[in-house]
Amino acid sequence: MDLAAVRGRIAAAAARAGRRADDVTIIAVTKGHPPERVREAAAAGLVDIGESRVQEARQKQAAWPDAPVRWHLIGHLQRNKARLAVGRFALIHSLDSVRLADALESAAAAAGVVQEVLVEVNVAREPQKSGAMPAEAPDLVARAARLPHLRVRGLMALAPYEAPVEEQHAVFRELRELRDRLARDSQLGTLDQLSMGMSGDFEAAVEEGATLVRLGTILFGERAS
Repeated sequence: MDLAAVRGRIAAAAARAGRRADDVTIIAVTKGHPPERVREAAAAGLVDIGESRVQEARQKQAAWPDAPVRWHLIGHLQRNKARLAVGRFALIHSLDSVRLADALESAAAAAGVVQEVLVEVNVAREPQKSGAMPAEAPDLVARAARLPHLRVRGLMALAPYEAPVEEQHAVFRELRELRDRLARDSQLGTLDQLSMGMSGDFEAAVEEGATLVRLGTILFGERAS
């Protein structure tokens, strides 16, 4: 894991945008990797751990129940898994529908917790991707913000795979501008998080305002599954 090099690239991208590097949090994505990778990340000072599947995350959490890390669910969440997810993750990045918001609210109320979430937006408008369409996202944010057991912290998006740099910037910029418009409404709470950027495009994401970057391959190499 060449973490120093990754941090250097984040710092350079932040400097180009007139930002501070410590405004960007690395989420070490361990999906498809063995539990030992979680320990490796924590030992390197990466205390935010990302998983895409609830079941895989549960197995890793059980393997290290007192891990000094914050778990993030970054993958698509089915409504029938809502009760397995609430209270288990510091932040769920993939709230993408009103029905999922209602399922998470019911599950969080039953568990007696307030679950922090990000609304996933399909900024690139790719039909095969999950996420609310940009025109629908404001209503979803407003609906989720009214639910007492959810706390909306911001937005998440994926750029198209292997998109040109210009397209990466356009996608991330649109998400930031949407977040900025929504953040002007005080009734929506503090929308201070932008989860965008992965191993192939995190520098463009940082330049456009990412606060959370989801890095797996660049830290741990290709995953087994």
